[in-house]
Amino acid sequence: MRRWAISVLLEAGAIHECEEHGWMQDRADPHARDRALDTARRDPPQGVSAQDAVGAITEVLDGIGDTCPECSQQVD
Repeated sequence: MRRWAISVLLEAGAIHECEEHGWMQDRADPHARDRALDTARRDPPQGVSAQDAVGAITEVLDGIGDTCPECSQQVD
């Protein structure tokens, strides 16, 4: 479910990947989040309820920050 949720969030533009390190980062775009949640409600994975799909999206978003942990540790 996590991979599916990340895929939906990436497609909606709610998250992006750090180009240097590959960490997922929250773009803090409420419209993109809404698009991802709407997709989860309308088209959950087969055998998964819409409620569980929305929960998976929310869980992934809750675990992703807006900065890359490795980039923030680098000293200029």
